[in-house]
Amino acid sequence: MADWYRRNADVLTLTLHVQPGAKRSEIAGLHGEALKIRLAAPPVEGRANEALLKFIAQLFGVPLRQVELRQGGQSRHKVVAITGSEIEPENLLKTYL
Repeated sequence: MADWYRRNADVLTLTLHVQPGAKRSEIAGLHGEALKIRLAAPPVEGRANEALLKFIAQLFGVPLRQVELRQGGQSRHKVVAITGSEIEPENLLKTYL
């Protein structure tokens, strides 16, 4: 199992390294013990966090209300919790890289 996520019952917790201001939103691979995500949104007034949560919800096939930013509101290093996703994070990595 990878260090960048944990599953506890139906809650999936991801450790992310986020790079805002990219050309497009995408998974960029692993960055140490975190999943690196490039975001098209600028790091202004919480827009990058909002875009991140939408991107994660889309990737994991859940409504936005089931994705929660747990840590790192002002940081590139973030912890996000997803409730009720059937998608395995390892499979996402294989699909997008």
